[in-house]
Amino acid sequence: MSVSVFDRLRLDGQIVLVTGASSGLGQHFGRLFAAAGARVVLAGRRADKLAVSVRDIEAAGGQARALTLDVTLANSVTQGFDELCADWGVPDVVVNNAGVTVTRALLAQTEEDWDQVMTTNLKGAWLVATEAARRLVAAGKEGAIVNIASILGERVAGGVAPYAISKAGIIQATKSMALELARHKIRVNALLPGYVVTDLNREFLESEGGEKLRSRIPSRRFLQLTDLDGPVLLLASRAGSAMTGACLAVDGGHLVSSL
Repeated sequence: MSVSVFDRLRLDGQIVLVTGASSGLGQHFGRLFAAAGARVVLAGRRADKLAVSVRDIEAAGGQARALTLDVTLANSVTQGFDELCADWGVPDVVVNNAGVTVTRALLAQTEEDWDQVMTTNLKGAWLVATEAARRLVAAGKEGAIVNIASILGERVAGGVAPYAISKAGIIQATKSMALELARHKIRVNALLPGYVVTDLNREFLESEGGEKLRSRIPSRRFLQLTDLDGPVLLLASRAGSAMTGACLAVDGGHLVSSL
């Protein structure tokens, strides 16, 4: 009997590493993967925030552990993987979610702004993905890497130039990684969220400016965190086993809006 798509979306017994997991999308993804049966590793720099999420997942019957990790530092990434692999093993799935932005007009952006955004968003994702791939290849394991990009990797908005550039880099990095890692049975895909309502942006999205932005989205809606559940599970699980190098936009039609 063939396995149903519902079973293929499950992650029972798999180890899933999520970076930037102390809040926002990363925190949500950690809880989602735990509910799907995974043993979840929540990675980030804020150990206190990670500990709260671990307790929440365990209270709900899931398995989770925290991993203090700075994705911008190669030594921190290597040491983090050493610790994780010695304790739980090589992760089957890696979700590159860590990211930052600096909102400032282009001509007011500084070298420090550029370095902060590019180092976290692009270099950090590269360091984590390549280290994970090396571990998977050495262990002879198949795997999946999901890079969290953005629709700003394909379109632009004012005031966030380094962020948009970094996310465009993530899209191309995803395709490059997918090409070279396919022979090792490691899939690499990208998720491109549109505007997702979180505690950090809720006030703006509910303001007059937010309403103007909403009016330009064909579906006339912003995303909720749960709108990303199906797409990210598809990319991480066996249900997406034929997908690699894909860049999946989840944006309510924002990318196809009329100019």
